[in-house]
Amino acid sequence: MSDQADTPYYEKHVFFCLNAREDGRPCCADRGAQSAQEHAKKRIKKLGLNGQGKIRINKAGCLDRCEEGPVLVVYPQGTWYTFVDNSDIDEIIDSDLVGGKVVERLKI
Repeated sequence: MSDQADTPYYEKHVFFCLNAREDGRPCCADRGAQSAQEHAKKRIKKLGLNGQGKIRINKAGCLDRCEEGPVLVVYPQGTWYTFVDNSDIDEIIDSDLVGGKVVERLKI
């Protein structure tokens, strides 16, 4: 058996909640989550950090933290973030995904 089974496919896996609620309750879709996810995906590709063994940016359905949204979660460490704009996304990418340092001011 190879060591491949013990090695994660991605070093870091980021899930952006893109859930849209129809009942008027807060939701990430109404707070710019889609454009933030697209920005993160493009930036990771531009930095050459996408692909196996690197970083994956994914869309997710409801992550059940709507009132704190918009939200994203970084695995495997399980760090949850909120964000306002692309500069927050860039800070998460630069500090956490690249630098390994949690962005405390955006952590939820």
